[in-house]
Amino acid sequence: MSRIGLKTIEVPADVTVTKNGNEITVKGPKGELTREFSPKIKFVQEGNVARFERESENDKALHGTMRANLNNMVEGVVNGFEKKLQLIGVGYRAQLKGSQLELNVGYSHPVLMDAPEGIKIEVPSNTEITISGISKQVVGQFAAEIRDVRPPEPYKGKGIRYVDEYVRRKEGKTGK
Repeated sequence: MSRIGLKTIEVPADVTVTKNGNEITVKGPKGELTREFSPKIKFVQEGNVARFERESENDKALHGTMRANLNNMVEGVVNGFEKKLQLIGVGYRAQLKGSQLELNVGYSHPVLMDAPEGIKIEVPSNTEITISGISKQVVGQFAAEIRDVRPPEPYKGKGIRYVDEYVRRKEGKTGK
C-alpha cells in the first residue's frame, strides 16, 4: 500500500485548489501552477484538506506520485523552492546579464543560459548561484542543466556543484 498516497494534504487558507477535468490548478500568494493528473486516481477535497483515492491496487506508485506532485504545488505557491550552486575552480565565475546567466568555467568561450519562465536567478558572489521559483520541477531541472555545463570531477573537485553535494575524491596515478 502506498503510504505517501494515503497522507492528506493540508491546504492553507490563502491557497485555492480547483479541479477542471484532469487538470488541477493551485493558486497562492506567490503565483499559480496547473498540472494534468491521471484519471485513474480520484481527487477529493473536503474543506482545507485534499487527498487522492485509488480504485485499483495496481496504481500504488501513481497514487503516491500524484499526491507528492500536488503537495509540491501547494508548497511552491506558498513558500517557493530554491537551489544553490557553487563554482569551484581557478577562474570559474558566473554573472547575470539581464535575464541570461553567463558562466566562465574553463571553456574558450562563456556559456550563456536563458532562464525559463517563472525562474529567478541570483548571483550573490561570482562563485555562487541561487535559483528560485514556485515549481519544484522547473527549479530542479534548470539547476541540473547549469550543473551539466561543467559537472564536478573526482580528481581536483573542480566544476559546478550543489552547495550540499559531496564529491568523492580519487587519488591520481602517483597516489599510493
